[in-house]
Amino acid sequence: MHFFQSDGIRLAFINEAPTAEDRGEPILLVHGFASSHAVNWVFPLWVKALAGDGRRTIALDNRGHGRSEKLYDPAQYHTKIMADDALRLLDHLRIERADVMGYSMGARICAHLALAHPDRVRSLIIGGLGIHLVDGVGLPVGIADAMETERPDLLSDPQQKVFRAFADATKSDRKALAACIRGSRQVLTPEQVGRILTPTLICVGTRDDVAGDAHALAALFPHARVVDIPNRDHNRAVGDRVYREAALAFLRERA
Repeated sequence: MHFFQSDGIRLAFINEAPTAEDRGEPILLVHGFASSHAVNWVFPLWVKALAGDGRRTIALDNRGHGRSEKLYDPAQYHTKIMADDALRLLDHLRIERADVMGYSMGARICAHLALAHPDRVRSLIIGGLGIHLVDGVGLPVGIADAMETERPDLLSDPQQKVFRAFADATKSDRKALAACIRGSRQVLTPEQVGRILTPTLICVGTRDDVAGDAHALAALFPHARVVDIPNRDHNRAVGDRVYREAALAFLRERA
């Protein structure tokens, strides 16, 4: 585990060398809400697969998550700020251009990064996020209440129950997560999405009730295609082999 400073905030990351012949095409991975680099990318074997495909693989713990610094002001979790964290990590590692892949909140961060800094993003892989990139955000703000309650047994909303249980299982700082869900709700307009010329792959589970329609989002991008992940919901799609194989194929084929 390594650390760097992003505008004074201490963030954790891994930097894994390729285990096959180096393609010279590094990839940056950005995890979703209440997760971490390990839960999102290491345990589901993403890092192993990407490094085994000859790719230097970098993954950070977003601010408020994992081993990165915890912050409690929602304004500190604006999506642009977290996209700047990702950019500063590339700068810290002296990587001029990278493929980027994010899941759920991480996909939102990566889309903002691709819009603001197209010269730094070789390709964009959006996982677990469809039309809610522009319409509806995705996770309800009530998730914050689930993080803060001292009586999780009284929660009745299924999404609140799932994300509270996930946060407890990962021993997350729930106060920081509550601030994050309140502060990171920025959408892109359809016009902004239309300005992202980067080759883009969108992968969403067919049973995902959080992401929104992947095909509706793809229609807004100039250069995007969709892979449906069969019979997977929002939380289970991230480790699915269909998703992983589609991403690897896209990285080999993209312009």
